[in-house]
Amino acid sequence: MRHSRWMALGGIGIAATLALAGCGGSGFDDGPAASGEPTDAGGLTSSDDALTIMIGSSGDAETTAVKDAVAAWSEESGVDAEVVAATDLTQQLSQGFAGGNPPDLFYLATELLAGYADNGSVIAYGDMLENKDDFYPSLVQNFTYNDQFYCAPKDFSTLQLIINKNLWDQAGLTDADVPTDWDSLAAAAKKLTSGDTTGLVFSGEYQRVGAFMAEAGGRLVSEDGTSAVADSQENIDALTYVKEHLADGTFAYAADVGAGWGGEAFGKQLGAMTIEGNWITGALGDYPDVDPLVVELPAGPAGKGTLQFTNCWGMAADSPNQQAALDLVEYLTSADQQLAFSKAFGPMPSVQSAADQWTTDNPDLAAFLAGADYAQGVPTNDGVSDVFTDFNAQLATLKDGDPATILQSVQSNLEAIVG
Repeated sequence: MRHSRWMALGGIGIAATLALAGCGGSGFDDGPAASGEPTDAGGLTSSDDALTIMIGSSGDAETTAVKDAVAAWSEESGVDAEVVAATDLTQQLSQGFAGGNPPDLFYLATELLAGYADNGSVIAYGDMLENKDDFYPSLVQNFTYNDQFYCAPKDFSTLQLIINKNLWDQAGLTDADVPTDWDSLAAAAKKLTSGDTTGLVFSGEYQRVGAFMAEAGGRLVSEDGTSAVADSQENIDALTYVKEHLADGTFAYAADVGAGWGGEAFGKQLGAMTIEGNWITGALGDYPDVDPLVVELPAGPAGKGTLQFTNCWGMAADSPNQQAALDLVEYLTSADQQLAFSKAFGPMPSVQSAADQWTTDNPDLAAFLAGADYAQGVPTNDGVSDVFTDFNAQLATLKDGDPATILQSVQSNLEAIVG
């Protein structure tokens, strides 16, 4: 199911980082040129070796689309290439690196970049991409570490507000009531709360609640990644707002209404509104009676704000054929190919040149792409996955907890890994 993709990939942080940490550098005495020798100014290896591409797939549609695209590139380039849909991306990547035989290319989540970069498991090839200037700047920033652009963002999504149009109409709400700020969001949620339906239901985790923090002007880590700023007044204000409406019953966490995530609560009409990414569109196929309306999240005290999620094409430092891998990445991230991926399994293209066509093809989802102009990426500091885990456990108690106390704990945890 599409909603689990970010969390599934994000969860590889602890295990993969620990496994890779023992490798030291790229981990092997022969170095990245063991089978291929650097042949250009960028130091990329080149050989006749076939490529292996490992993905963490959301399902058959994604696997088939990637395999077809790679097969087309392989036929055109003459380079053999195999796509492996990992059953456990964490374990299989770790085994590949530890055994000296990692995939040449693989899905890499933002919060794992620092760990892979620090131990030399991946190379920074971003500035070698011919299409590097086409990627959204915020996505480039997500994959920039120590001032190096490491890898090409393969797609992305932002969080926005999804409204059940039927329940909206039944509550007597109109287009004029679509929330534009926190007050109008609270008012709409109150009107939509009735019986077994809560006005706004979302997952009780930073990866959703963090949108309110962004709207208040807060973040967990400074934009340059060098300072922990979790205990700011802006973040306290955001969690206080969420707490207030969890307490009055107009907001709820998905788990508290018997749903696994916001999309399930929305589909089952346990929530009249939810906060999710564009992956919800695939899941809603299971709920044909639900008529969704996607709008931008309402502005907070600091204006518009949201979170964005993305993965890149990580390139192994030990790949013997990095030059071919670079060519394949450029092919896979071209506007035409990303638009084909979008039609096949739903992601938003990471390149700006595809924006107009994507919006034309997906007018009902335009709000997700609009968020690219102001979206905030999740922190990428090494070890941040552990911080998320602890923060999410504390957010589960927010309804009866103290926002300042929770954020002070997060601040302390972040200070241990930042800087």
